[in-house]
Amino acid sequence: MSEGLWFWEEFTDSLLYGYKVEEYIYSGRSKFQQIDILKLGVFGKTLFLDKKVQSAQIDEVVFHESLVTPSIITHGEPESVLIIGGGEGATLREALKAKTVKRAVMVDIDGELVELCKKYMGEWSQGAFEDPRTEVIIDDAYEFLHKTKEKFDVIISDLTEPLEGGPSIKLFTREYFQTIFEHLNEGGVLAVQSGSADPYYNQFFTSLTVTLKEVFNVVRPYWAFVFSLNMPWGFNLASKMTDPLELKEDEVIRRMNFLGLEGLRYLNPGLFTSFFYLPEYIKAAQEKATVISESSPFIWKE
Repeated sequence: MSEGLWFWEEFTDSLLYGYKVEEYIYSGRSKFQQIDILKLGVFGKTLFLDKKVQSAQIDEVVFHESLVTPSIITHGEPESVLIIGGGEGATLREALKAKTVKRAVMVDIDGELVELCKKYMGEWSQGAFEDPRTEVIIDDAYEFLHKTKEKFDVIISDLTEPLEGGPSIKLFTREYFQTIFEHLNEGGVLAVQSGSADPYYNQFFTSLTVTLKEVFNVVRPYWAFVFSLNMPWGFNLASKMTDPLELKEDEVIRRMNFLGLEGLRYLNPGLFTSFFYLPEYIKAAQEKATVISESSPFIWKE
Protein backbone atom coordinates (compact mmCIF):
# COMPACT_ATOMS: atom_id res chain seq x y z
CA MET A 1 0.00 0.00 0.00
CA SER A 2 1.28 3.47 -0.89
CA GLU A 3 2.20 5.89 1.89
CA GLY A 4 0.07 8.86 2.93
CA LEU A 5 -3.27 9.49 4.61
CA TRP A 6 -6.03 6.95 4.03
CA PHE A 7 -9.73 7.10 4.96
CA TRP A 8 -11.36 3.79 5.76
CA GLU A 9 -15.03 3.01 5.27
CA GLU A 10 -16.41 -0.08 6.99
CA PHE A 11 -19.33 -0.92 4.72
CA THR A 12 -20.11 -3.98 6.84
CA ASP A 13 -18.04 -6.11 9.20
CA SER A 14 -17.13 -8.18 6.11
CA LEU A 15 -16.28 -5.38 3.67
CA LEU A 16 -13.83 -2.51 4.06
CA TYR A 17 -12.97 0.22 1.53
CA GLY A 18 -9.87 2.42 1.64
CA TYR A 19 -9.47 5.83 0.00
CA LYS A 20 -6.23 7.78 -0.53
CA VAL A 21 -6.81 11.31 0.83
CA GLU A 22 -5.28 14.33 -0.91
CA GLU A 23 -6.90 16.95 1.34
CA TYR A 24 -9.06 16.93 4.49
CA ILE A 25 -11.51 19.75 3.77
CA TYR A 26 -13.80 19.39 6.80
CA SER A 27 -14.44 16.98 9.67
CA GLY A 28 -16.97 17.46 12.43
CA ARG A 29 -20.17 16.25 13.95
CA SER A 30 -23.61 17.83 13.63
CA LYS A 31 -26.49 17.09 15.97
CA PHE A 32 -27.39 14.12 13.81
CA GLN A 33 -24.29 12.64 12.17
CA GLN A 34 -20.55 12.65 11.58
CA ILE A 35 -19.67 14.75 8.52
CA ASP A 36 -16.40 14.42 6.57
CA ILE A 37 -15.62 16.24 3.33
CA LEU A 38 -12.39 15.10 1.70
CA LYS A 39 -10.57 15.41 -1.60
CA LEU A 40 -9.71 11.89 -2.71
CA GLY A 41 -7.10 10.88 -5.24
CA VAL A 42 -9.59 9.15 -7.56
CA PHE A 43 -13.05 10.51 -6.70
CA GLY A 44 -12.23 14.20 -6.17
CA LYS A 45 -14.21 16.05 -3.51
CA THR A 46 -16.28 13.48 -1.58
CA LEU A 47 -18.87 13.61 1.21
CA PHE A 48 -18.96 10.95 3.93
CA LEU A 49 -21.76 10.75 6.49
CA ASP A 50 -21.17 8.56 9.53
CA LYS A 51 -17.99 7.34 7.80
CA LYS A 52 -19.93 6.10 4.73
CA VAL A 53 -19.47 7.61 1.28
CA GLN A 54 -22.52 9.57 0.15
CA SER A 55 -21.52 11.54 -2.92
CA ALA A 56 -18.36 12.07 -4.98
CA GLN A 57 -17.44 14.71 -7.51
CA ILE A 58 -16.44 12.17 -10.16
CA ASP A 59 -19.93 10.70 -10.59
CA GLU A 60 -22.50 12.52 -8.44
CA VAL A 61 -24.31 13.39 -11.69
CA VAL A 62 -24.81 9.67 -12.35
CA PHE A 63 -26.48 9.19 -8.98
CA HIS A 64 -28.56 12.36 -9.02
CA GLU A 65 -29.80 12.14 -12.60
CA SER A 66 -30.70 8.49 -11.94
CA LEU A 67 -32.62 9.40 -8.81
CA VAL A 68 -34.48 12.45 -10.09
CA THR A 69 -34.97 12.43 -13.85
CA PRO A 70 -36.98 9.19 -14.34
CA SER A 71 -39.71 10.51 -12.03
CA ILE A 72 -39.77 13.88 -13.80
CA ILE A 73 -40.11 12.19 -17.21
CA THR A 74 -42.71 9.71 -15.94
CA HIS A 75 -44.91 12.54 -14.63
CA GLY A 76 -44.36 14.54 -17.80
CA GLU A 77 -45.28 18.03 -16.60
CA PRO A 78 -44.49 18.49 -12.89
CA GLU A 79 -45.00 21.94 -11.42
CA SER A 80 -44.26 21.14 -7.76
CA VAL A 81 -41.51 18.93 -6.34
CA LEU A 82 -40.78 17.91 -2.74
CA ILE A 83 -37.28 16.68 -1.92
CA ILE A 84 -36.79 14.80 1.33
CA GLY A 85 -33.15 14.95 2.40
CA GLY A 86 -30.68 15.85 -0.34
CA GLY A 87 -28.46 18.12 1.75
CA GLU A 88 -25.84 18.61 -0.98
CA GLY A 89 -28.37 20.40 -3.20
CA ALA A 90 -27.73 18.23 -6.28
CA THR A 91 -31.14 16.54 -6.11
CA LEU A 92 -32.65 20.02 -6.00
CA ARG A 93 -30.45 21.06 -8.94
CA GLU A 94 -31.71 18.19 -11.08
CA ALA A 95 -35.37 18.81 -10.21
CA LEU A 96 -35.06 22.48 -11.17
CA LYS A 97 -33.77 21.55 -14.63
CA ALA A 98 -37.35 20.76 -15.63
CA LYS A 99 -38.71 24.02 -17.00
CA THR A 100 -42.25 23.15 -15.89
CA VAL A 101 -41.25 23.20 -12.21
CA LYS A 102 -42.56 26.32 -10.46
CA ARG A 103 -41.90 25.29 -6.85
CA ALA A 104 -39.30 22.99 -5.27
CA VAL A 105 -39.37 22.37 -1.52
CA MET A 106 -36.40 20.66 0.12
CA VAL A 107 -36.84 19.32 3.65
CA ASP A 108 -33.69 18.19 5.45
CA ILE A 109 -33.34 17.50 9.16
CA ASP A 110 -29.69 18.56 9.34
CA GLY A 111 -29.29 22.29 8.83
CA GLU A 112 -25.58 22.12 9.70
CA LEU A 113 -25.00 19.67 6.85
CA VAL A 114 -26.87 21.88 4.39
CA GLU A 115 -24.74 24.90 5.33
CA LEU A 116 -21.52 22.90 5.06
CA CYS A 117 -22.52 21.68 1.61
CA LYS A 118 -23.23 25.25 0.55
CA LYS A 119 -19.81 26.33 1.86
CA TYR A 120 -17.62 23.49 0.63
CA MET A 121 -19.60 21.68 -2.10
CA GLY A 122 -21.07 24.37 -4.32
CA GLU A 123 -20.24 22.24 -7.36
CA TRP A 124 -23.21 20.06 -6.39
CA SER A 125 -25.96 22.69 -6.02
CA GLN A 126 -24.75 25.06 -8.78
CA GLY A 127 -26.98 27.88 -7.57
CA ALA A 128 -30.04 25.73 -6.83
CA PHE A 129 -30.35 27.04 -3.27
CA GLU A 130 -30.59 30.61 -4.60
CA ASP A 131 -33.17 29.80 -7.29
CA PRO A 132 -36.40 31.76 -6.62
CA ARG A 133 -38.42 28.55 -7.05
CA THR A 134 -36.61 26.94 -4.11
CA GLU A 135 -37.75 26.75 -0.48
CA VAL A 136 -35.47 25.01 2.03
CA ILE A 137 -37.06 23.82 5.27
CA ILE A 138 -34.95 22.45 8.11
CA ASP A 139 -37.23 19.92 9.75
CA ASP A 140 -37.88 16.24 10.31
CA ALA A 141 -39.60 15.08 7.08
CA TYR A 142 -41.91 12.84 9.09
CA GLU A 143 -43.12 15.78 11.14
CA PHE A 144 -43.28 18.07 8.09
CA LEU A 145 -45.54 15.71 6.16
CA HIS A 146 -47.87 15.34 9.14
CA LYS A 147 -48.13 19.13 9.48
CA THR A 148 -48.47 20.30 5.89
CA LYS A 149 -51.59 20.05 3.75
CA GLU A 150 -49.66 20.79 0.55
CA LYS A 151 -49.59 18.22 -2.24
CA PHE A 152 -46.91 17.76 -4.87
CA ASP A 153 -46.55 16.35 -8.37
CA VAL A 154 -43.25 14.61 -7.65
CA ILE A 155 -41.67 13.61 -4.34
CA ILE A 156 -38.04 12.50 -4.22
CA SER A 157 -36.60 10.68 -1.20
CA ASP A 158 -32.83 11.21 -1.00
CA LEU A 159 -32.12 9.91 2.48
CA THR A 160 -29.31 7.99 4.12
CA GLU A 161 -30.06 4.34 4.78
CA PRO A 162 -31.72 3.46 8.09
CA LEU A 163 -28.87 2.90 10.54
CA GLU A 164 -29.59 1.93 14.13
CA GLY A 165 -30.26 5.08 16.14
CA GLY A 166 -30.42 7.21 12.98
CA PRO A 167 -33.23 9.61 12.04
CA SER A 168 -34.34 7.88 8.83
CA ILE A 169 -35.64 4.53 10.16
CA LYS A 170 -39.26 5.72 10.23
CA LEU A 171 -38.99 7.19 6.71
CA PHE A 172 -38.96 3.84 4.92
CA THR A 173 -42.10 2.15 6.26
CA ARG A 174 -45.44 1.23 4.70
CA GLU A 175 -47.17 3.74 6.97
CA TYR A 176 -44.83 6.52 5.93
CA PHE A 177 -45.27 5.75 2.23
CA GLN A 178 -49.04 5.91 2.74
CA THR A 179 -48.53 9.45 4.05
CA ILE A 180 -46.39 10.21 0.98
CA PHE A 181 -49.17 8.85 -1.25
CA GLU A 182 -51.66 11.23 0.35
CA HIS A 183 -49.34 14.19 -0.37
CA LEU A 184 -49.11 13.44 -4.09
CA ASN A 185 -51.44 15.03 -6.60
CA GLU A 186 -53.37 12.89 -9.06
CA GLY A 187 -50.78 11.41 -11.39
CA GLY A 188 -48.06 11.96 -8.79
CA VAL A 189 -44.76 10.10 -8.77
CA LEU A 190 -42.37 9.14 -5.96
CA ALA A 191 -38.66 8.30 -6.40
CA VAL A 192 -36.74 6.62 -3.57
CA GLN A 193 -32.99 6.15 -3.13
CA SER A 194 -33.00 2.46 -2.24
CA GLY A 195 -29.49 1.28 -1.41
CA SER A 196 -27.16 -1.31 -2.88
CA ALA A 197 -28.32 -3.63 -5.66
CA ASP A 198 -25.42 -6.08 -5.67
CA PRO A 199 -25.91 -9.86 -5.29
CA TYR A 200 -25.20 -9.88 -1.54
CA TYR A 201 -26.40 -6.62 0.06
CA ASN A 202 -29.72 -6.09 -1.76
CA GLN A 203 -32.18 -6.73 1.07
CA PHE A 204 -33.02 -3.06 1.65
CA PHE A 205 -33.61 -2.41 -2.04
CA THR A 206 -35.90 -5.37 -2.54
CA SER A 207 -37.75 -4.81 0.75
CA LEU A 208 -38.53 -1.25 -0.31
CA THR A 209 -39.95 -2.54 -3.59
CA VAL A 210 -42.42 -4.90 -1.93
CA THR A 211 -43.29 -2.26 0.69
CA LEU A 212 -44.13 0.35 -1.94
CA LYS A 213 -46.33 -2.20 -3.72
CA GLU A 214 -48.52 -2.23 -0.61
CA VAL A 215 -49.37 1.44 -1.28
CA PHE A 216 -48.88 2.39 -4.95
CA ASN A 217 -50.59 1.21 -8.14
CA VAL A 218 -47.32 1.17 -10.11
CA VAL A 219 -43.91 0.33 -8.63
CA ARG A 220 -40.83 -0.01 -10.80
CA PRO A 221 -37.47 -0.75 -9.18
CA TYR A 222 -34.45 0.28 -11.22
CA TRP A 223 -30.69 0.57 -10.90
CA ALA A 224 -27.50 2.23 -12.07
CA PHE A 225 -23.85 1.52 -11.45
CA VAL A 226 -22.29 4.29 -9.32
CA PHE A 227 -18.49 4.07 -9.36
CA SER A 228 -17.91 5.94 -6.10
CA LEU A 229 -20.40 3.72 -4.26
CA ASN A 230 -18.42 0.69 -5.45
CA MET A 231 -21.46 -1.25 -6.64
CA PRO A 232 -24.75 -1.10 -8.56
CA TRP A 233 -27.23 1.13 -6.76
CA GLY A 234 -30.97 0.67 -6.47
CA PHE A 235 -33.86 3.10 -6.79
CA ASN A 236 -37.62 2.72 -6.77
CA LEU A 237 -40.15 4.68 -8.78
CA ALA A 238 -43.73 4.54 -7.50
CA SER A 239 -46.55 6.15 -9.46
CA LYS A 240 -50.25 6.74 -8.95
CA MET A 241 -50.98 6.36 -12.66
CA THR A 242 -48.20 6.25 -15.27
CA ASP A 243 -46.04 3.17 -15.79
CA PRO A 244 -42.60 4.27 -17.07
CA LEU A 245 -42.26 0.97 -18.92
CA GLU A 246 -45.23 1.94 -21.09
CA LEU A 247 -43.40 5.02 -22.38
CA LYS A 248 -41.92 4.27 -25.81
CA GLU A 249 -38.58 5.84 -26.69
CA ASP A 250 -40.14 8.46 -28.97
CA GLU A 251 -42.44 9.54 -26.13
CA VAL A 252 -39.49 9.74 -23.73
CA ILE A 253 -37.70 11.96 -26.27
CA ARG A 254 -40.79 14.16 -26.65
CA ARG A 255 -41.11 14.56 -22.87
CA MET A 256 -37.41 15.31 -22.41
CA ASN A 257 -37.58 18.01 -25.09
CA PHE A 258 -40.76 19.48 -23.59
CA LEU A 259 -39.19 19.55 -20.12
CA GLY A 260 -35.94 21.06 -21.37
CA LEU A 261 -33.84 18.03 -20.43
CA GLU A 262 -31.83 17.68 -23.64
CA GLY A 263 -28.51 18.62 -21.99
CA LEU A 264 -28.21 15.86 -19.39
CA ARG A 265 -24.75 14.41 -18.76
CA TYR A 266 -25.75 10.80 -18.02
CA LEU A 267 -29.34 9.84 -18.78
CA ASN A 268 -30.60 9.48 -22.36
CA PRO A 269 -33.84 8.04 -23.80
CA GLY A 270 -32.43 4.56 -24.37
CA LEU A 271 -30.96 4.43 -20.88
CA PHE A 272 -34.31 5.52 -19.39
CA THR A 273 -35.96 2.36 -20.66
CA SER A 274 -33.06 0.06 -19.78
CA PHE A 275 -32.99 1.33 -16.17
CA PHE A 276 -36.02 -0.81 -15.33
CA TYR A 277 -34.72 -4.16 -16.57
CA LEU A 278 -33.28 -5.97 -13.56
CA PRO A 279 -30.98 -8.99 -13.23
CA GLU A 280 -32.45 -12.33 -12.26
CA TYR A 281 -30.84 -12.32 -8.80
CA ILE A 282 -32.76 -9.14 -7.89
CA LYS A 283 -36.03 -10.65 -9.15
CA ALA A 284 -35.38 -13.75 -7.05
CA ALA A 285 -34.55 -11.64 -3.99
CA GLN A 286 -37.83 -9.75 -4.36
CA GLU A 287 -39.70 -13.02 -3.94
CA LYS A 288 -38.15 -13.39 -0.48
CA ALA A 289 -38.32 -9.74 0.60
CA THR A 290 -40.56 -8.63 3.46
CA VAL A 291 -42.67 -5.52 3.94
CA ILE A 292 -41.13 -2.77 6.09
CA SER A 293 -43.53 -1.37 8.68
CA GLU A 294 -43.42 0.69 11.85
CA SER A 295 -43.72 -2.49 13.87
CA SER A 296 -41.08 -4.24 11.74
CA PRO A 297 -38.63 -1.59 10.50
CA PHE A 298 -35.55 -2.21 8.40
CA ILE A 299 -32.29 -1.38 10.19
CA TRP A 300 -29.07 -1.67 8.22
CA LYS A 301 -26.71 -4.05 9.96
CA GLU A 302 -23.09 -2.97 9.73
